[in-house]
Amino acid sequence: MNTALIFQIQSYLILSLMILGVYLRRKRKTHVKIMSVVIIWDILLILQIELTRSAIAKASQVMTNPMMLKIHLFFAIGSVVLYVLMIMSGRKLLKGDISVRPKHKKLGWTTLAFRILTLVTSYWAVSK
Repeated sequence: MNTALIFQIQSYLILSLMILGVYLRRKRKTHVKIMSVVIIWDILLILQIELTRSAIAKASQVMTNPMMLKIHLFFAIGSVVLYVLMIMSGRKLLKGDISVRPKHKKLGWTTLAFRILTLVTSYWAVSK
């Protein structure tokens, strides 16, 4: 089994787990555990890709990358940035600051959309 397929399977599983976490968002403890696993696993996947493909070096060649790879990188990097914002707003919620709930909700749906688009664009970005 080649590494691209292993990465795609992991990405699909991460997204599936993320969708489950969103579905269970009203069960706070379960939601936090699932989303923590999602974020950690996704970052570990990025590290795996970097270690096997030198992804950062390829990504840094922005001007020579194909358009689909640029689009994929936008969503992939955006997902990581959104993870940081989700962690920050989620920790505030856990501490009782409910004023961040609307922001956390908007960030959450945006993060899910970015993660879906990361998976979808990875099929074309990898094949080029």
